[in-house]
This record gives sequence, structure tokens and C-alpha cells, in this order.
Amino acid sequence: ARFGSGHVRQSSRLLRPYNPATDTSPFAQAQVVDAGDMAVNPFDIGEAIEAIQQDATDLTEDGSSLMTIGGDHTIALPLLRAASARAGEPVALLHFDAHLDTWDTYFGAEYTHGTPFRRAFEEGLIDSSGVCHVGTRGPLYGTQDLEDDARFGFGVVTSNDVMRMGVDEVVGFLRERVGDRPLYVSLDIDVLDPAHAPGTGTPEPGGLTSRELLEILRGLRGTNLIGADVVEVAPPYDHAELTGLAAANVVYEYMSLLALGADAAPGGPAYGESGTVYGAQR
Repeated sequence: ARFGSGHVRQSSRLLRPYNPATDTSPFAQAQVVDAGDMAVNPFDIGEAIEAIQQDATDLTEDGSSLMTIGGDHTIALPLLRAASARAGEPVALLHFDAHLDTWDTYFGAEYTHGTPFRRAFEEGLIDSSGVCHVGTRGPLYGTQDLEDDARFGFGVVTSNDVMRMGVDEVVGFLRERVGDRPLYVSLDIDVLDPAHAPGTGTPEPGGLTSRELLEILRGLRGTNLIGADVVEVAPPYDHAELTGLAAANVVYEYMSLLALGADAAPGGPAYGESGTVYGAQR
């Protein structure tokens, strides 16, 4: 996954400057820059986490928002540290993932790609009344996983919930959960079904479609988004750039949300009226 950022950059070449789904031109409405790769020590996780936190702090100290392309999901912890410090309070969190990532340890290690949100809860980085998993599915180690997760305050919208409820109802639930709190979105690309994102280390059948995911993200229009990431893109497992393309479009939707800003009305083509822009042009 450490090669994911370059792969997503390559896939982003197919993007165009105007986003009709949100009626935005993110590169024209906001100053966007690729700040390059963070240099981290791959042999010392503690040092790597500290370096990411410092880089994220430096990049946002002027008020900029940071969209981060991973990398594995461990990076969410230092990014949340920086986001919470910048916000001056615990932040709301929407976590798109096939997995909970609130486990305690792996092989005795506290800092792994399966533990960042447990550590974030313990450190007081996230507001327990405004956190939710989206797209979770698959087998667990036991019922204790769910009991611990509930204790941390997480709501859960499984991939089956998305199928049964539909995008608009899911968006309504998430918006109510988040409210006007400073919002961080962390997205593991394995939230998508392997048919849409094969290039990841822990694929789980039964996931979201790319269409469902992008529409849910567009439904966050007008929320107080302060930062986001997309992680776990593993180029060696990708086929025909399916995963890279999906991740690039996720980042594009993040940028469109930021271009709209927190004052944007929740209605419009991004929320319950998909296709109206195209319909008006025909």
C-alpha cells in the first residue's frame, strides 16, 4: 500500500476539471496543490506516525485542508491527531471500510492498520456522538469486536444496510449523526466490492459499488469537512487500474466538497437529485 499514492496519481489523469454531479470546478474554485509524498521511516512505526503527524500539522497550519492518499490505514491516527488539534476539539468521523479497525492489538502491536480508531478514541481525538462506520461486512474474531466498537460510540451502516436503505436514506442518517461538527472522513478502498476495487490487501466480498460510494460522498455537501484520506490502495493487486480510478474519483469528490464549502446547501444535484445537471443540458 505504500505505493498507492503514486498509483492514484497516475489514475487521476482521466479526471476532468468540471464535476457535473456537484456542479463544481474544484480546481478553479479552490487553490489545489499536490504537496508530494511524506517521507516516513518504514522500519519504525512510531517514528513514521510522528513524522506524518508533524507533516500534516505543517501543511494545515495556514488553514489549508488536507486530503491524504495512503498508505495503509495506520496513517489515519496521526492525521486525526493533526485534524483534532487544528479543530481545537474532538472531530466527527465517518469511516468507510469493510472492517471496524477498532481492534486492540495485532500480534501484541498497538499501532497497526486495524487499530487506528481504537487509539483515536483512547486519545480523545474523535467525538463519540458523531462517529460512524459505513460499508462494514465480513467475519469477525468474535462478538467482543462489536461490543468494544459500540462502547466507543460508533454507529454502523453495513454494506447490506446501504443496499436495503438506499443512498438517500443512508446520507440522511450520516448527516444527522455528524451534524455541524468538524468532520474527518477516512476511507479504506476495500469498502468497495472487490469487483470495483481488487487492488487492496484485505478484500471482502459483498461491498459497495463505486456508484453507491460516490453518491454517498456527494451527499455530504454542506458538512463541515476539514480533512479526509483514502487508503489501502495496493497497486500490485490492481487490475486495469480499477482501484486507482476509484480512489482518484474519491479524492476528486473530496475536493468538490471542499470547493463547495460548509455553507453549501445540502440540496442540489449532489443530494437526492442526481442527474439534474445532465437533464438540464439535453
